[in-house]
Amino acid sequence: MNNITSELAKLHTLTGAEFSRQVERIAQRKEFHPLDTDNDIYTVGGENSDDYQNLLIAARKAVEFGYKVYMLPNPTETRTPDFIFYKKGVYRTYDLKTVFGKASIGGTLLDSVGQCNSILINMTTEYNSRRLALAIKKYFEINEKAIDILIFKGGKRISVKRALAKNNNFLRMFVKLYER
Repeated sequence: MNNITSELAKLHTLTGAEFSRQVERIAQRKEFHPLDTDNDIYTVGGENSDDYQNLLIAARKAVEFGYKVYMLPNPTETRTPDFIFYKKGVYRTYDLKTVFGKASIGGTLLDSVGQCNSILINMTTEYNSRRLALAIKKYFEINEKAIDILIFKGGKRISVKRALAKNNNFLRMFVKLYER
C-alpha cells in the first residue's frame, strides 16, 4: 500500500475527474482519525508542526461552514495542500494562508503556485478590500491552474472562482461582497 505522501504527490500529475477521485481516495485512507475535540476534523498527526494551531483554527471555521475537514501531513519531499474539505459529496483541496497583519497578501498568494489550485485565506485582521481584490486578480492572472480562493472573514465565507476574478466588474463586486 502506498504511503500518504506518495498519494499526495500524485495530485501534481492529475487533472479533472482523476484528480477528484485521488483526493477522495486520500480522504478515505484509514490513517485519518477524528480529533478528540472535533468529530468533523480528521488528522494523521502533525500536532507538533509550527503551523498546527493556525491549521486547527481554520479547520474549526470550515466545520462551522458545514465542511468535514481532513488536515493533511506536511511532507518535506513534495509541496502538498494543507486540507481536504468535504461537503455535499464534493472533496476539494486547499492551501491555507492566514493573514495576521497589514503586509501585502500578494506575495503570500503567489507562494501557493505549484502547491495547490485552491487557496483558503483566513483573515484574522482588517485588510483593505481593494488591495485584496487586486492581489486575487493578479494571482489568477499568474496561476493559470488556479481554481478558486475561499476567504473566511469573521462569520463570513466568500468564494472567488476564476470566472469571477476575470470579470471586468470584479473589483467593484468583490469590495461589495467583502465589506457587507
